[in-house]
Amino acid sequence: MTLVPKRLLELRDRTAIAGIGYTPFTKDSGVSTLTLACRAVLAALEDAGLTPDDVDGLATHRVGDSAAPSLVAPALGLDVTWHLDQFGGGSVSHAVVGQAALAVAAGVADTVVCYRAINARSEFRMGGTGRGVPVSPEVQYQAPYGLVAPAQHFALYARAHMLRYGTRPEHFGHLAVTQRANAVKNPRALMRTPITLDDYLASRWIAEPFRLLDCCLETDGACAVVVTTAERARALRRPRVLISAAAWGGGTSHLSCDDPTVTGAAALAPRLYAQAGLGPGDIDVAELYDCFTYSVIVQLEDYGFCPKGEGGPYAASGAIGPGGELPVNTHGGFLSEGYVHGLNHVAEAVSQLRGEAGDRQVPGAEVALSTAQPGYILPATSALILRRA
Repeated sequence: MTLVPKRLLELRDRTAIAGIGYTPFTKDSGVSTLTLACRAVLAALEDAGLTPDDVDGLATHRVGDSAAPSLVAPALGLDVTWHLDQFGGGSVSHAVVGQAALAVAAGVADTVVCYRAINARSEFRMGGTGRGVPVSPEVQYQAPYGLVAPAQHFALYARAHMLRYGTRPEHFGHLAVTQRANAVKNPRALMRTPITLDDYLASRWIAEPFRLLDCCLETDGACAVVVTTAERARALRRPRVLISAAAWGGGTSHLSCDDPTVTGAAALAPRLYAQAGLGPGDIDVAELYDCFTYSVIVQLEDYGFCPKGEGGPYAASGAIGPGGELPVNTHGGFLSEGYVHGLNHVAEAVSQLRGEAGDRQVPGAEVALSTAQPGYILPATSALILRRA
């Protein structure tokens, strides 16, 4: 049995996401990350039926590639009394929303807008050349050998999974094909041309066993969500989506772990489910961090949707597609919609629980899981369980 501090259980459903907003996703935004951030914040407030005067908190995460709250607040004329400027990549993306919920529940802020803005195609390419290596201490042992790009790291973990459990390239391919089919129904998605398994197998190598279609998009864009009290959200423009659980934390470095096929999500999942008073069988839709196809397969295992080692066959079985027992990445995910470093997964979960996802809507969706990068590269990870009110 997983013990969760009483104070965390008392936070269940006390806060809500009341609005979501996006900028267009492109390969060249033509504007600064500050402009992107401001546009996404204003779009989320408009969605909620609020104005900048209603905001007293801002939260974001970044790795030197975005606009800080201390810049966004004056640009929008906000009187901010609480802010979070979290250092970190996709692994902390959902912790930002969780910490905003804590601030609101504690009464130190009434309305917090969480945002992520990034020119990841035209300006700051993940793992690209011409910039310094990350500050993680382990990098000093990797960089001399050219092991610095995320695709290289995840390729090693994927290969370990293939060797141990017999996971095949076709398993990765079925996942990529399924998510592209979801993106076809999403007018916001960058990639809307259907693909087949043959298309996947014919795509060029990036870092074996990863092909081009195993890898997320490099995207310019921004996304934002409005967090406020559940009671206040009841009176706003859109159906409120309750934050039933938020968990985050770190653990053993990926270079020091006993089993490279297990992610930080395996340790975090029991805490997350216990906070919500739910289990894997209660999840109607899952937005799983998909920087690479393999990261979805391993999370299907580590969040308890299938036994360890069976994520590949489970993904290829049709279970994660429309009409399956667990629709996954219903917007197309980072592989096909766009990569906004985590927050567009949260926004899609909100759309599904509101019943506003259009042709990609999961019928009767009441509970959603949304996850961050599962704990490779850096040991931290984070996740949310959201519930329709």
